Amino acid sequence: MNAQADVIIGIDVGTTAAKVAAFALNGRGGELGRALREYRLEQPEPGWQVQDPAAVLAGIENAVADCVAQLGDARVVGMSLSTAMHGLVGLDAQYRPLTPLVTWADSRARGEARQVREQGLARELLHRTGTPVHPMSPLLKLMWFSRHEPALARQVRWWIGLKDYVLHYLTGELVTELSSASATGMLSVQRRDWDADALKLAEINGEQLPPVLPTTAVLKLSREVGRRVGLPEGLPVAVGAADGPLGNLGTGAITPGVAGLSLGTSGAVRMVVSQPSFDAEGRLFCYALTDDIWVIGGAISNGGITLRWAGETFAPDLVAEGHADVDVLELAAKAPAGSDGLLMLPYVLSERAPLWNPDLPGAYLGIRAHHTRGHFVRAAIEGVCLQLSTIVDALDSVAPVQSIRATGGPFRSELWRRIMAATLARPMSVETAAGGTALGAAALGWYALGGASSLTDALAAVGGPKLDSSAPTVAVTSADLAAYVQLRANVRALIDGYEEFATMFALHVRP
Repeated sequence: MNAQADVIIGIDVGTTAAKVAAFALNGRGGELGRALREYRLEQPEPGWQVQDPAAVLAGIENAVADCVAQLGDARVVGMSLSTAMHGLVGLDAQYRPLTPLVTWADSRARGEARQVREQGLARELLHRTGTPVHPMSPLLKLMWFSRHEPALARQVRWWIGLKDYVLHYLTGELVTELSSASATGMLSVQRRDWDADALKLAEINGEQLPPVLPTTAVLKLSREVGRRVGLPEGLPVAVGAADGPLGNLGTGAITPGVAGLSLGTSGAVRMVVSQPSFDAEGRLFCYALTDDIWVIGGAISNGGITLRWAGETFAPDLVAEGHADVDVLELAAKAPAGSDGLLMLPYVLSERAPLWNPDLPGAYLGIRAHHTRGHFVRAAIEGVCLQLSTIVDALDSVAPVQSIRATGGPFRSELWRRIMAATLARPMSVETAAGGTALGAAALGWYALGGASSLTDALAAVGGPKLDSSAPTVAVTSADLAAYVQLRANVRALIDGYEEFATMFALHVRP
């Protein structure tokens, strides 16, 4: 390693782990250090998904210290942050947590979301704030606290998100930034400040929320944290953005017509636009990356976890043998494209896009006697891909989607790649070497520090993927394309019709 290398550190604080990576600048070696620390996602009540804020901070600190220790004589010029969206924690006047970190996956506010939809407010709130009405939204979480824990809510001096909590820990300043704020359901995307009507619904006032900074704002690392992680006091800390928009930046999906698709346990499709934009039917979120770059798209809760569920349910013998992923995928590959007419609506967990209705249960449709367990497993994969295709269709209604850059663990499988590409029926490349959100954070940080004149140049400086990448697209057969064209043509109407039918009994289904 070049001892004179300058590096910037990207910190990606996810739902279950903090990932930290150091990137050499201006072509001096790419990624020079990497560290990861996991922390628990707890479920104290059915539907609750929370974390100990102290455990998250400890994970971040240990991961940063580990990464810094790998850098030798390289000079760290700054760090930049990415955090998961939609988290909420209440602090007292001394900045001590009064609540756990209530994560995006927490569904306790299902009743509040249902009420807001029934009142006809959902579309208006989406267009004002960019965030769909769904239990993931901090707005709905705050409504829940006001109604179910009013005594606790009255004690809270500050309601903040995960990004805000991490920034306060690193720098001593309690602030948020435009990207994370745009995912709270309480920010006016036009005025770039807190929305009075949303705050009234949440039963809080603006003084309980932190000020909103640009995603390019730069703070300073505190002496105490710097000493513990091996970095100097006053090191520039770029506030960064939320993980979804930074995922697009990290994979290079920041040009018109190019959508970024990420798939792990959950999944999402997002595309950049120059200003807040919405589809006519209200199926897409809209979050900021910078003041003049916004990301529209949709997220699903049921991604790779759907295949895991299908394997455990229909092929427990293969799962027990210890090679679950390979064996279950081989079983699915034996069934033909389209699963001989079997279709899964993959709502194993409370779903998000395209309907944003967490009450809908999953279903298999078209079951016949000739269907085997391989059909059921393949239909689970196809159901996930079809669900993501409805998001691409919604994006198409705003701006044409010409190609897809995909990333995520499931795409190590040829079957997943082939089904996804054939379902979307567009050129799809898989960014296997992309640095993801940590790299996106580093690129945005370098831009914020003035090291590059544009995000494109900043992405190149940290060794990110080229925007005109010649990465090969996934090859699909004409037979697969034909099979999924028909399925895709029918699935949207099927989902719409299913919502009305399922709502009749969904309230009696355990979440």
